[in-house]
Amino acid sequence: MNNTSFAFLLTIIAGLSTMIGTLVIFNKKKNTDKIILSSLAFAAGVMITVSITDLMPESINLLRNNLSQIGTLLLSFLSIILGIVISMIIDYYIPDKPINTVKDKSLFKVGIISMIAIIMHNIPEGIATFVATSSDITLGISLTIAIAMHNIPEGISISVPIYYSTGKKSTAITYTLISALSEPFGAFLAYLFLRNIMNDIILGILFSLIAGIMLQISFCELLPTARRYKNKKNLFIFFSIGVIFMLFKFII
Repeated sequence: MNNTSFAFLLTIIAGLSTMIGTLVIFNKKKNTDKIILSSLAFAAGVMITVSITDLMPESINLLRNNLSQIGTLLLSFLSIILGIVISMIIDYYIPDKPINTVKDKSLFKVGIISMIAIIMHNIPEGIATFVATSSDITLGISLTIAIAMHNIPEGISISVPIYYSTGKKSTAITYTLISALSEPFGAFLAYLFLRNIMNDIILGILFSLIAGIMLQISFCELLPTARRYKNKKNLFIFFSIGVIFMLFKFII
């Protein structure tokens, strides 16, 4: 198997790891409020930690290879702000009543916004994994493991609100699968078009942009929705677990 084929395989594995998050919806416990709260709080902890410890530092590292320190910080900051604005626009234009069969429309909206954000996140991740693996298989494997770790809770952030707002496992799985396939789609784009034009500045801007989107979703959608279930203790516990889960990779 050559590097290109192996790069595609790794991006598929990284993307499909998102589907592991759908296992939560098969939990038969009757306390659905606790499942929703814990899932949303956990996903928020993961997204915030990924943004602060992965996306933003990686963006700065990529940008400073080509820009001055002031230019790097300014472009990264502006990209984060742009990401927040984009996420707010997406939030504003997604209707509160998307389909008639939805039981909890605000919860459904959280799932849709999470899916859109994660698709935007996964495409450049797929590009990065493909490019990295094509040049260094060991680096590609390490990157795939790190991506798979945070793709699992991202799958939770889509499948749980979609399932508990529609009552349909098939709908939750379908939406999560769409986001999962965006990772190999990014690799496909890289293979066809982007390998020759993608550079550190573009990737740096993309990572900061995605960090802004994820921070906005976490603070303005996931956590406020979790707070609706009025259990601050569980919210704090599962948010902390999400943070620790992502920090654990620095230990291993």
